[in-house]
Formats: sequence, structure tokens, C-alpha cells
Amino acid sequence: MFKTAIRFILYDKPKSIGALFGVVISIFLIGQQTGIFLFLTAMMSSLVDNIDTDIWVVDNRTTNVAALGQIDSRYQRQIEALPGIDHVYPLVISGSSAKFADGKSAGITLVGSQAPSFVGGPWMISGGTKENLLFDNAVTTDEFDRKLLGGAQIGTHFEIGGKQATVTLQTKGARGFGASFVFTTIDRARYYSKFPRDKVSALLVKVKPGTDTKQITKMIDHNMFGVKSWTKKDFSKATVSTVLGSSGIATSVGTLIIFAVIAGSIIIGLTLYSAATDRLKDYATLKAIGATNAFVRNLILTQAIIFAIIGYLIGLLLMQGFRLGIAKAGIMFSYSIGMYVAFAVITLVISMIGVIAAISRITKVEPASVFRS
Repeated sequence: MFKTAIRFILYDKPKSIGALFGVVISIFLIGQQTGIFLFLTAMMSSLVDNIDTDIWVVDNRTTNVAALGQIDSRYQRQIEALPGIDHVYPLVISGSSAKFADGKSAGITLVGSQAPSFVGGPWMISGGTKENLLFDNAVTTDEFDRKLLGGAQIGTHFEIGGKQATVTLQTKGARGFGASFVFTTIDRARYYSKFPRDKVSALLVKVKPGTDTKQITKMIDHNMFGVKSWTKKDFSKATVSTVLGSSGIATSVGTLIIFAVIAGSIIIGLTLYSAATDRLKDYATLKAIGATNAFVRNLILTQAIIFAIIGYLIGLLLMQGFRLGIAKAGIMFSYSIGMYVAFAVITLVISMIGVIAAISRITKVEPASVFRS
């Protein structure tokens, strides 16, 4: 069966290449769009995922880390007094504007955390150390945002909200969805953005080992008015869900993936149907010498599976090339084992859908047709 399928494929190379092309393009587009979607969702919840804390305490209307309100800083002491709490760290997040020596300006997101622990960031440090943020006017910028931030690097002086700032540390990949992250101390973040001294954006709670974080969140919500506590995992999910629900990104990516599946199925279907039509006498001959409809059907399915396997492997190489290529520009993501399995299943489904028309046409061929002129 396999050898016969290979012979049929090699007999009409142009059509075989066309069918293979359909598989490769489909799986590459699906992988590409999935990768971009993974990158965007990771950016949405970047702050939550990369900050080392167990619980986030924010205002009770917040479901998105990029849209935090202000809460009273006195909640910090109240939470620290609860059983099972190890430490509570204040965090200030505020939007601001940066202006550079070349006259360019850009919107930034100031992230201020308490020294010297700097639980709220930075992370992915590529130059300098966290202690560098203790210098006067010290802030960070990210290497991947260099063009956006006037070519900023360690030693660069610029203005934030009209006040002097100096880059003393750089990150590489510590970025969010929207404006660039600029990390600094909590007092300096307040100074640059005129953030009230008696307010914070969030409180980062670390619990003692063995403590049930869900139980702590219930305790905080029950005892304190105007705030809501989230486990790190739940707040990350809520942030992504909120942004996706308001941005239409999921619909856009989903539509492109569906289009790729349909396009691939049509290309494979038309190619195999055309090839089958051109070789009706060959299939009729097989039937005339005793081949059943099941044998012919399995022969066509085997060809489709071969196209799926080869197309998947080629598509996989292109996907990896794409992933590594755009990583140099700071668009970083990775596929899980489950995703690779899902891509393989989708490739097989595309190929199977594509051969339906060809199978329907061939199984209707009469063996006697081989003797007709």
C-alpha cells in the first residue's frame, strides 16, 4: 500500500508539490498566528507573571493589571497583621511620558517597588544590578525598546514628566502590552508621576510556607473594604481575559487560523481531486484486477497522510525559523509539547478533509471503464 501510494505521488510531481505546498502553508500560518497570540497574551500578563509574589491586593474594581486604581497604603499594615502572612510589599504603577535628547517622546509605564528587595521588578536584567536603582534619578529601560526610547542605554539621560532621569540598568525582554516598562524605586515613581504618597497601586503579599493562599485571599476580602485580593495565577488569567475581551485580538487570530485551515483543505482537495481525475483509468485498472473500494480509499488516504507528515515537518522547520528570527526583535514565545501535538492533529485533519472529494470521485469509477476508449 505504502509503495503504491509513493508511486502515485511521484508519478505527477507538480500536483504532489501543490498538495504539499497547501499543507506547509496552512501549518506555517497556524503556527505563526499561534506564536504571535502567545506573545501578546504573555505581554498582557507580564507584570503579574514575572513578579515574585503569592497574592495581589488591588482595588475591588480591577480585573486588569494594566488598569490598576489607587488603594490606601495603610492596608499594608492591616494585611501584615493577618495570620499566615510573611511580608507585604507596596507597588506603584503609573503612566507617564518620557522625553529624550533627540526631541523624541514616548509613553512609558513607571513601575516603582520598594528597595532593596525590588519585588516588583525589574527582571531579565542584561546590564547592571538592582542596586544601581539606588543611585540618584536611576531608572531602567529595555534593550528591545531602544528605538522607541530614543536609543536609551546605560548612562543615557532623559526626562520623565519634565524631571531628570538616568538609565543605570537595562533589561532585555521585560516588556508589557502597550507602553514600555521603566522600573525604579517606589518613591521615585511617585515623584516622577505625582502619585499620592498615601496611595499605592497594589500590595504584593507573600505568605508563609504551607499557608493556603486561597484562604488568605478570602480573609483579606472579608476583613477589608474597597479592595480585592487575587492569587497570582487568577490575576494573570483575569488580566488576559479582560484585555482579550475588549481588544478583539482573539477573534482576529482565530479567524486567521480558521482561514488557514480552510485554505489548506481547499488546496489539497482541489489538487488531489484533479490528480485523481487525471488518473481515473489507473484506479479503474486497480479495480479491474481485484482492488476493492476500501483498498482504493486507503490508497488515497495513505497519500494524504504522507503529504501531512512531510508537510508538517517542513512547516515545523519554517515555524522554528520564524520564531528564532523575530526573537531578535524582542518578540519571544515558545510552543509547548501539547501545541506541537495539536499542530500535528490539525495537519492531519486538513489533509483528511482535502481528500474527501477525491475519494468520492474514485470510488464511483467502474472497473469496466478501463476497457473504453
